[in-house]
Amino acid sequence: MKIGIRRETQYPSERRSPLTPDHVKKLTEENCEIYVEPAEQRIFTSNDYLNSGAKISNDLSNCDIIFGVKEVPVQDLISDKTYVFFSHTIKAQTYNMAMLKAILEKNITLIDYELVKNEKGFRQIFFGNYAGYAGMINSLWLLGQRFLLEGIETPLSKIKQALNYENLKSAEEAIKSIGKEISEIGLPQEITPLITGFSGYGNVSKGAQNVFNLLPVVEIKPNELENFIKNKEFSNKVVYKVEFREKDMYKHISQNEFNFEHFVKNPNEYESIFSKYIPNLTLLINGIYWENKFPKHVTKKFMKELYKSEKNHKLKVIGDISCDIEGSIEITVKNTDSKNPTFVYEPLTNNVIDGIEGNGPVVLAVDKLPAELPIESSQFFGNSLLPFVKNIANTDYSKCYNELEISKEIKNAIIAHKGKLTPQFEYLYKYLS
Repeated sequence: MKIGIRRETQYPSERRSPLTPDHVKKLTEENCEIYVEPAEQRIFTSNDYLNSGAKISNDLSNCDIIFGVKEVPVQDLISDKTYVFFSHTIKAQTYNMAMLKAILEKNITLIDYELVKNEKGFRQIFFGNYAGYAGMINSLWLLGQRFLLEGIETPLSKIKQALNYENLKSAEEAIKSIGKEISEIGLPQEITPLITGFSGYGNVSKGAQNVFNLLPVVEIKPNELENFIKNKEFSNKVVYKVEFREKDMYKHISQNEFNFEHFVKNPNEYESIFSKYIPNLTLLINGIYWENKFPKHVTKKFMKELYKSEKNHKLKVIGDISCDIEGSIEITVKNTDSKNPTFVYEPLTNNVIDGIEGNGPVVLAVDKLPAELPIESSQFFGNSLLPFVKNIANTDYSKCYNELEISKEIKNAIIAHKGKLTPQFEYLYKYLS
């Protein structure tokens, strides 16, 4: 089978690749024939791929399998091929329904990385950690800049946007240095205690916390936060963090105890209690998985009431790494990109102002954060993808879906096959008219 790696055309700023030259070298050494579309923005050059045994071509029509990262524009889809990329279609995202319709019309088989899971339901191919790394670096950068705008000088103002570091290691070294300065000199008393809340505990949150932990950190449990604030025994030579899990963020409408399994099956019987934490947080990092059936945590209504009742607001930045538009963070009203990564949401007026200046929290809403760390994130992603490549490439897709001889993990990730939605995704038909 001939394998193609496409250039990213949906987002010209996309610098990642699903497979690095090192991955390609391993595959070509195993007699795989690989074609790579040249792309000036890609972090790896065409020569890097040539030296790894690939062929460079502007035409992938001779390839059987085509790998990418993000969605493929309708005009770039080649009929009768098998594509593997993040399609962002399973929630019936309106902005991608035209693409999905074209995939069916062009008799394409679509495999979505997001759906490749093991028996326990854990994703096997992902960039998650690196979204957390970049999101945390950028949130600390923005926090420093917001303080500076308010006339408060802190060591955080020395932190740069993730894409302005040579690599993740150089960013981590810079943040370690900031941490040392905080532990020795301290933060200004007017912003002490500096408390960061992490909603979620999966790959995104773990990546973010790995970066945050480079600072001098003291952890507080959610149920300890209220007394911690009351006691006022703060240190300006540390930063504080709180990790929130479902039991901390939701409660049953009529019962006192939280039951996770019951919550997942019956989210309509629960409400968010997250608002009680918001006034005490300086920075919020949102990394949870969220669907419309779940209650929202940072609502426009609550934020408006908060800004009506108080003049001074502790919450400066929300790093919404999950980036669900008007989702768990309802004031995330739009996506942003790395060139213009933030906006300020003003709760009293519902105004949205690009940048960091305004009467409301700064919202980081970049939906392609791993692209700011393209080398490491591509290496990590390719390492997770590589074990599946030959299985994907050696499958005979001329057979009907039920007869495909392919691993269960990949079969469950096939959204469309030979011009039809596969059984578990037939619900999407009603969104394609």
